[in-house]
Amino acid sequence: MEITVKTYKELVPQELYALLQLRSQVFVVEQDCVYQDLDGKDQRAMHVLGWDRDKLVAYTRVFAPGDYFEEASIGRVVVSPEYRKHGYGKEIMRASVAHLAAHYPKKDIRLSAQCYLTQFYGELGFFEEGESYLEDGIPHIAMVRPNDTVL
Repeated sequence: MEITVKTYKELVPQELYALLQLRSQVFVVEQDCVYQDLDGKDQRAMHVLGWDRDKLVAYTRVFAPGDYFEEASIGRVVVSPEYRKHGYGKEIMRASVAHLAAHYPKKDIRLSAQCYLTQFYGELGFFEEGESYLEDGIPHIAMVRPNDTVL
């Protein structure tokens, strides 16, 4: 998988279409969740895109501290259904963490995890924080990765 990181303005139309299509395929259709994916935050995010040739197979968006949460943050973590079980989820997350660590080395990283993925994020150095909550009708929990965690 080839990973690129781009600002919103650097995305070409085909890349923007591919990431919105993948997010919709998984978060809206597969998870049967009607929610407002186009939330006005993509313009502030850095977009971490994982490609297998010309197909987008994994994606996250990352935020500077204060742009989403007080800490640096990662969201919209997604892997295409037909590309799961190849380690692409961990690979795109490691690239996302590395990007944030390089730009904000003294900042923790926060994410809102679907509860069934806490072990996955735990293996990447994230710790659960607080109680679970519903986000768009799906159980989530806040998770934080301390800035001194080694990749």
